[in-house]
Amino acid sequence: MSTVLITGASSGIGHRVAELLAPHHRVVGAARRLDRLPAGVEPLALDLADSASIAAAAEDLLARVGRVDVLINCAGYGEFAPVELTSPESVARQLQVNLVGLADLTARVLPGMRAAGAGRIVMVSSVAAAFSSPMGAWYHAGKAALEAVTDALRVEVAPFGIQVAVVQPGPVRTDWHERALGELVSRTAGTPYARMGEEVAAYHAKAAETPLMSEVDDVARAVVRAATETSPRTHYPVGRGSRMAMLMGRIVPKKTFDAMTRKQFGLGTRG
Repeated sequence: MSTVLITGASSGIGHRVAELLAPHHRVVGAARRLDRLPAGVEPLALDLADSASIAAAAEDLLARVGRVDVLINCAGYGEFAPVELTSPESVARQLQVNLVGLADLTARVLPGMRAAGAGRIVMVSSVAAAFSSPMGAWYHAGKAALEAVTDALRVEVAPFGIQVAVVQPGPVRTDWHERALGELVSRTAGTPYARMGEEVAAYHAKAAETPLMSEVDDVARAVVRAATETSPRTHYPVGRGSRMAMLMGRIVPKKTFDAMTRKQFGLGTRG
């Protein structure tokens, strides 16, 4: 039976992935809120914002299971806010959780995979890696950097029999997304960005009712495929329009893309 480590296993995509894999594998769920893990999942205390917690979790894990066969990095979050109103502390925390902490944990399980000559790493990214939208700069930055790191990692570990895949969902209906949008309105209220904050929040609220929004289960099943297929693809786009969104973000001229973004979000320009 394979040992699977899932970060962010207490909620959202990670929680559902753990539920799907637990009947067939030894699943260790890493999270801050261990009381929220699914039944049948072994708990592992982990706070990706704390480097000491990452080191302690890895030591505990490897002493307990010996080595990890599959690592699934589902953990991540974002805050909606203008760049100007985002504190350096908030930036550092988001990048630590969404990028640096995940890379640290990944590096700590790689020696066991190399020794075994096999292993699988799945990173849950986003179509947000291909472009940026207003009020989401640091979430986009973290996902773009995560994919850059993952592309390098995939080539580096291939000679050791380790496979690496990325799952790229479009918008997903999750609790943190709704909370973050509510906080956006309150954070921008009374600032020069108040109207823009309301418009961006309204756009996302409306988009949540369209077919472009994926359900957690859709993404979780793609993650399971990436983790268990004999010959995994390098990338798994999920959701209607996700492939097109990534392509447009990379090939459309930036001024054109900016104009499209302003129109999409209902944002005007001065003058």
